[in-house]
Amino acid sequence: MVERESPLGQAYKPGRHGNVAEAAGVTLSETRPGSIVEVIAWPGNEKTALAAIKSATGLALPDRPGAGVSREGRAGYGFAPRRWLVIDDREGAARELHKAVAETTGVINDLSHGRAVIRIAGPRAEWVLSKLFAVDFSTGAFPVSNGCSTSHHEIFAQIQRTGKNQFDVVVFRSFARAFWTTLCHSAEEVGYEVS
Repeated sequence: MVERESPLGQAYKPGRHGNVAEAAGVTLSETRPGSIVEVIAWPGNEKTALAAIKSATGLALPDRPGAGVSREGRAGYGFAPRRWLVIDDREGAARELHKAVAETTGVINDLSHGRAVIRIAGPRAEWVLSKLFAVDFSTGAFPVSNGCSTSHHEIFAQIQRTGKNQFDVVVFRSFARAFWTTLCHSAEEVGYEVS
């Protein structure tokens, strides 16, 4: 396995930052999954594509945008009609999905080298993300495992709630450092730990 260089560069500064008078409201980190894959089903082939995703990854994804599944090391959700994002700690998920999804069913896009995943966790994660995105991050509106596609100004982001107080934000690698810096500034008020 070849370790990909972080796109965050010198902007990634471990330690405590922002408001240090109280406990950190959030923890920020970069995760490095082995695979980030987009699955697109041709019209009328949604169920076949979902069965192929389940056979290749074990994830039984629902057939509706926003709904998802997450478990240790693997996650996925629908981010648009007939489109799902699958993230796997293992490398090679794109090859497995490509074998499982026939060309008559849909298409597989391996995004692993073109995306970065930034995790925000902690009791103030919803608050910090709400400063950046016009999305209701409350657990009633955005339950664990669900996801969405949105943007912060010109930065496209795909966000999945991977825990009660934890979100994974997938951005283009070329925008990762800019987004990371913006996220850090947004978290200063509540204090943040970079781990």
